[in-house]
Amino acid sequence: MGTVHNPPMHQRTSGLRAALSVALAGVLGLTLITPAHALVIPQSFISLTKSRTLYNPGILVLDPTTGDTVFSHGAEALRAPASVLKLISTTTALKTFGADKRFTTTISATAQPDEFVLTGDSDPWLTDSAYEAKKYHRAYAPELINKVLQLNPQLHEITLDYKDVYAADVAGLQNFFKGRLAITSKILPSAATVKALVTDPIASIASPPLSEIIDFTLLWSDNVLADRLAHSAAHQLGLPGDETGLQSAFEKTLKDLNVPSDGLAVQDGNGLSHQTRVSARTIASLLLAIKREPDLNVIYDGLPTAGKTGTLKGRFVKDAPSAVGLVKAKTGWIDTTVSLAGFVTVGSQQYVFAVIADRIPNRESARSAARVTIDKMLSTIARRPPASSTTTP
Repeated sequence: MGTVHNPPMHQRTSGLRAALSVALAGVLGLTLITPAHALVIPQSFISLTKSRTLYNPGILVLDPTTGDTVFSHGAEALRAPASVLKLISTTTALKTFGADKRFTTTISATAQPDEFVLTGDSDPWLTDSAYEAKKYHRAYAPELINKVLQLNPQLHEITLDYKDVYAADVAGLQNFFKGRLAITSKILPSAATVKALVTDPIASIASPPLSEIIDFTLLWSDNVLADRLAHSAAHQLGLPGDETGLQSAFEKTLKDLNVPSDGLAVQDGNGLSHQTRVSARTIASLLLAIKREPDLNVIYDGLPTAGKTGTLKGRFVKDAPSAVGLVKAKTGWIDTTVSLAGFVTVGSQQYVFAVIADRIPNRESARSAARVTIDKMLSTIARRPPASSTTTP
């Protein structure tokens, strides 16, 4: 799709309506107040979108009130999105489980004194790090084995059967207790097998609510968490644990939100795959839904703020200081993609935007140049709210 130049059709139509309204107001002796949030894309913005540093990107800006397209360039093209895909992953998890969901993991005894069963609901945030457990309120997996050892101090080796717990977390326990307790692991095939083995629960641990996990995932762009959240949601929906399951889960979420997903191709839940494809239109439309639906505020709240928090803390400060604090967005990059999608404050409104530049040369200097261009582009439209108003969240 070509560039929608300034002013686009809907703005020309709005301008005509405004002119007629002014004339009518004059006849009737009324005072007409023009909406302060109306956004006219400046030429400086358009020039930056054509910069060689972006290599023909996909860009879309949407009006938050009407959903109208304010600016579009290549927005329908399918592109490797990098970590802006996490917006779909976390939304899918949130829609599937709800913000208050707490993942629980339990260890139980069996009829054999040295065999135990570890079961859960695929907690994405288990950890074997005491530091991370304390700082981020993560569920501390060694606590479960320690409870077993408290009850059975004579044990030096155990068999740990498990189901609906990530294999990497079981491997983490094996490594954590290496030299103190030998753990042989075995995955269980079904809930019926678990039921047949378990005699008595010994201990359980739980991670914080899903809202906190999503907040961390988006703020710091955690690849493991995003991928696990996507897979956990697919599993909860009764879908396969491979990319076809993720594809179906994402498509369901987007369809339920009336977000277009034409051509969506999913390989993972974090955007690291170069084979994943999504359009800027899909990402921006999802952000519009996030802005409009109260139960999705968790996603909005988790986004980093330009020059202040998370993965945007070091952005905008030097290259586009006028936009510091005025952009909340999900960052993204892989070798040949630099992306950014979120909300930019323009007076009393926050416009939705998505930028996916997926033809960047594979060198850090090129990626850095692309980031600077995107930051400067957004700074041409970012405006602080009037002193007497509050930006619409």
